[in-house]
Amino acid sequence: MSTRIPPLLEPYIHIPQSGSLILLTSVLGASTNWLVLRFLYNALSSVSRDPHAAEAEAETAAAAVVLVSFMRDFEFWKDGARRLGLDLQQLTRAGQFTFIDGLTTLFAVDGTESLSSQRTHAAATPQAVLDDPTAAGVGATILRQVKVARNGRVLLVLDQPDLLLAATEDDIGAVGMMAMIMGLREYVHSTVVTLAADSPLTQSPTTPLEIQHSAFLVTLAHQASYVMSLRLLDTGTAKDVSGVMRVTMGPEGVDGGGRDGEEEGGDVGVEERELLYYVGGDGGVKVFERGQ
Repeated sequence: MSTRIPPLLEPYIHIPQSGSLILLTSVLGASTNWLVLRFLYNALSSVSRDPHAAEAEAETAAAAVVLVSFMRDFEFWKDGARRLGLDLQQLTRAGQFTFIDGLTTLFAVDGTESLSSQRTHAAATPQAVLDDPTAAGVGATILRQVKVARNGRVLLVLDQPDLLLAATEDDIGAVGMMAMIMGLREYVHSTVVTLAADSPLTQSPTTPLEIQHSAFLVTLAHQASYVMSLRLLDTGTAKDVSGVMRVTMGPEGVDGGGRDGEEEGGDVGVEERELLYYVGGDGGVKVFERGQ
């Protein structure tokens, strides 16, 4: 595998087994953006390099990726992927990548578009745009794109869907969010979800938003094959360390094969561990153990 994915990260970035759910959590100052980009790279790079990959590899690879981002526009992901050697526009034209914009028009008033949305559309990149801030509306738009994806074998990436909880007050609660995601999972090969896990949202929740967010996060974690949690160093900042990545198996992962990296019918090598990581200014990432 390319050095763009650090060796210690490789076991967790492989295309998950069919029906699996991977949860990525972040806190303020420790974003999951670089992790999402590595999932995209792993799923799309082998296809873009060799469309006639070996049969054994093809059986574990996703034929297409559908990325739904509620916090970042297409230009952000295109720039990050370009640094890894991926051309998302070309992959979109080839039917291997679909971007669904959940940021620019989801809460637009009277159908008006923001300046960011106009710039995104000006890039002439085919994409779907979320414009109905309800669980039914969001789910229906995503499902339409999933169904037209190549071969119906899709890696679905939901980036920060917890925005809906914060922005819609009581209209979409944790139950509604889980129902939407469970419905989508029936039509995709596997799913990756990113959520915020800052202390005010998870520890002793008191406000309605904190309660709903905590319930959503805990429910997803219990359904996940494994959880990759990012946080800052407990001792403060360091020049050569951006944060800590902890990998924990979820109940579904344990039921699927155990904690020693032997998932039934899946990849070998997924184990619980805690690693340090560093994200450079050029987008490069180093992942290493303590003391290295």
